[in-house]
Parts: sequence; structure tokens; C-alpha cells
Amino acid sequence: MAIKVGDKLPNVTLTQATAEGPKPIQSGDFFAGKTVALFAVPGAFTPTCSAKHLPGFKQLGPELKAKGIDEIACISVNDAFVMRAWAEDQAVGEDIVMLGDGNGAFTEAVGLEMDGSKFGLGKRSQRYSMIVKDGVVTELNVEQGGEFKVSAADYMLAQL
Repeated sequence: MAIKVGDKLPNVTLTQATAEGPKPIQSGDFFAGKTVALFAVPGAFTPTCSAKHLPGFKQLGPELKAKGIDEIACISVNDAFVMRAWAEDQAVGEDIVMLGDGNGAFTEAVGLEMDGSKFGLGKRSQRYSMIVKDGVVTELNVEQGGEFKVSAADYMLAQL
């Protein structure tokens, strides 16, 4: 069953992509005590994710933070090395925390997985965004198959 507004996020191990290398972090610790704009992509370096999704959050990051967002995070069913390389390719710097969900544990726990096998991707995350306050989902925007509308940074900005 997919997570919904009002639910607390599951506590699973993610891997944060840092300049010093991969850093394991519990999702419960990461989301505790702050307001986070989280967006999920089917895969790093994929076309829509690289051309629109990540750049949109990078561009609108200052506006999101001005409206009360403490942290912006991107999650994907990729390992932290891939997430770091993608962050470097997109010149994200420290503006967006890149979280690897390499085994899909978080994605599966929130019930937002998809099967991308017909595209050679295997099990991945659906495209979505959410606002999380102290570990609780306050807004959830899940895209319908193949679309990119409600998970975009500008859509989230209008929710704040």
C-alpha cells in the first residue's frame, strides 16, 4: 500500500552521496526535526530526470527554502556512487542532498515502486515529490505513468 499524506515515513537505511564518499544514513534521522522537499526519480542520468526534474529543484531551491523548506533531497534506486556522479554532472553542489536507495528498500517501504523491466531498468521508483515535516508526509505528488507535472519543483512551490 502506498504512503499517503499524514503517514510517517519508514525508517530504512539510505546512502547519502557525499564528496567524502557514500555515507549510510537512517531515513528516520535524515527527516527528523526539519521540513524536507523530497523528490524521487526513476533513475539518475535518465532523460526527463536530467533535463527537467533535478534542474528544476536546483533552480527553484532558493525559493523553496525561502518558503520554509530546510532541505531538498533527491532519491533514486541507484547507488550512492551514481548519485554523486549525477550530482557532479548536474553541478548540484550542496544544494540538493542526493540519496541512493540502491536496493529499493525505501521505495518499496513507501509503496511507490515500479517495474521498469521492459525498458531494461528493473525495479525502480515512480516519479513523485513530497513535503515531509519531521518525518510525516504533508504533501504527496505522484505522477501518472510517463508524465512530469505534479512532481516538478514549480508545482511544489505553489503548495507552500
